[in-house]
Amino acid sequence: MFISALELFKIGIGPSSSHTMGPMVAARTFLDLIAKHLSTHRDTPALSIRCTLKGSLAFTGKGHATDRAVALGLHGYKPVDVAGLEVDAVIKRVWDECSLTVGEAQSIRFSPPEDIAFDRGVSLPEHPNGMVFELLGESREVLLSETYFSIGGGFISTQAEIGQLVAPLKMASAVSCPYGFDSANSMLEMAGDSGLSIAAMKRKNELEYLSDDALNQGLDLIWQSMRRCVDQGLGAEGILSGGLEITRRAKGLHEQLLASPEDANLNDWLCAYAIAVNEENAAGHMVVTAPTNGAAGVIPAVLYYLVIHEGGTIEQVREFLLTASAIGGIIKHRSSISGAEVGCQGEVGSAAAMAAAGLCAVRGGTPQQTENAAEIALEHHLGMTCDPVKGLVQIPCIERNAFGAIKAYSAASLAIRGSGQHYISLDNCIAAMKQTGMEMSAKYKETSLGGLAVSITEC
Repeated sequence: MFISALELFKIGIGPSSSHTMGPMVAARTFLDLIAKHLSTHRDTPALSIRCTLKGSLAFTGKGHATDRAVALGLHGYKPVDVAGLEVDAVIKRVWDECSLTVGEAQSIRFSPPEDIAFDRGVSLPEHPNGMVFELLGESREVLLSETYFSIGGGFISTQAEIGQLVAPLKMASAVSCPYGFDSANSMLEMAGDSGLSIAAMKRKNELEYLSDDALNQGLDLIWQSMRRCVDQGLGAEGILSGGLEITRRAKGLHEQLLASPEDANLNDWLCAYAIAVNEENAAGHMVVTAPTNGAAGVIPAVLYYLVIHEGGTIEQVREFLLTASAIGGIIKHRSSISGAEVGCQGEVGSAAAMAAAGLCAVRGGTPQQTENAAEIALEHHLGMTCDPVKGLVQIPCIERNAFGAIKAYSAASLAIRGSGQHYISLDNCIAAMKQTGMEMSAKYKETSLGGLAVSITEC
């Protein structure tokens, strides 16, 4: 299997890769289907669009801005297009419009408040994050329909595609890749046979699809975007929208640390950086999927600390991201990063495993030690539920990223002091995560029907 680091790390907006970015991509894709349909059915009168959100998208879609994302996608926007815009202003404009234009002139009725339905009935059997888009005729008959699934990290799959996948993610064939590992065990075997690091093997695979310059530029842009997100979060203050009245903390925390650095420790800095990112995500601002939006603060926090406090170089940043993406690709291939599928163990747990591996590698860890670091970090997130209060990516999500960064750093430090030999392999840990997710109640998988989400006493 092969998934590019530049696809795993995607620039977009918050608050959710599966509930915001994925639906936006799906809506934009359906727009292209409509344009193709109209090319052979010209001058069709009184057309309209209907979108029905199913499963987890229905239960927590309001808090995750899924309806806003659908509206943006149907108006032609992709996540990367709005990453640098004032999203609220764009939303206000498209939300108040009652139609959209496809092609050069075809006007189609679409009013988000009326034409986006949150169906909290039975989920679609293929995946909990389902959505049905329909193009309707003058008598509300269905002229065109497509079902999409948001499968985590901003990736989507159609109903036809999802049944053909051997994993919950469509990936490119690794036939042409010199090191097409599909498991941690095969990755270690190839590293042993070749004498290459995990990052070096990942780079050689990437170069089958793009040039060295393009890869470096892409990795550098990912890091620049992550760093900008941390910086913006550290400079922002106010109340996060959504109704919980959560006050941003990253700026105040960071100012305390700067005022008394002698009293600050590693955990303090990591918390400030991770919270900064996830407050930006909760605000719907620009973030990088790492590997999801809900877990977007873990990797940037560890990387930011490496660069700012330990003098990390751009070469180390690239090595970190390549190593992390290799681990993330294996987790995606063998399990899932979707909180709606396996809970938060698949989001923050995966992010911590990726960050631990990246940090271990740039500190000179062997492939065996790097794999061990990933396993340690993932192991200690097993069973973690996804139970956002009021369907918002705020409680417990923001603090959870801070602790994910701390666990990642600790896992890397522990692994690099060992030989790399350990009892539970990363592959076995991923299998345990997948099985745990399959057996986890839907109440704890991004539906806000259990756990912390229902443990709030109303005063």
